[in-house]
Formats: sequence, C-alpha cells, structure tokens
Amino acid sequence: MSETADPLVLDFVEWVAREPRAYAEVISTWKTSCPRLTVWEDAADRGYVARETLPGLGLIIAVTEDGERFLRTHGR
Repeated sequence: MSETADPLVLDFVEWVAREPRAYAEVISTWKTSCPRLTVWEDAADRGYVARETLPGLGLIIAVTEDGERFLRTHGR
C-alpha cells in the first residue's frame, strides 16, 4: 500500500500521540459536518489509531505501532 502523507491525518495522529485521548474528546474536537472530511475515520481505517478500553479511563483513542511508524516516516 502506498502511503500518502495526508496533512490532516498526520496532524490528527500527532495530536493523539501526545497522550491517549478520551473517545468523547476525539469526537468533539475532530467532528465535522462535511462527509468528505473524515480525518479520524481515515486514521483508524489506516491502522494509525485504535480504540481501547482502559480501567478507570473508559474508552480512549491511542496511537498504534503503525501510527508511530507513520509519524517517524514523516518527521514528526
């Protein structure tokens, strides 16, 4: 698969990489009414972020190993 560095996906993965984010925070911060702007869904579909349930924190979004590799590849 050819990886294109979509700037918004890169920004999103970098934002999540700073710290695992609550699912509600991700949805609230990255929501859009444009069906063609699917930043968070694109990152999840590409395997850069994943949903996890952590005791005491609930449902979070965290960067995967592929997401970390994607950031390193693109100098972030």
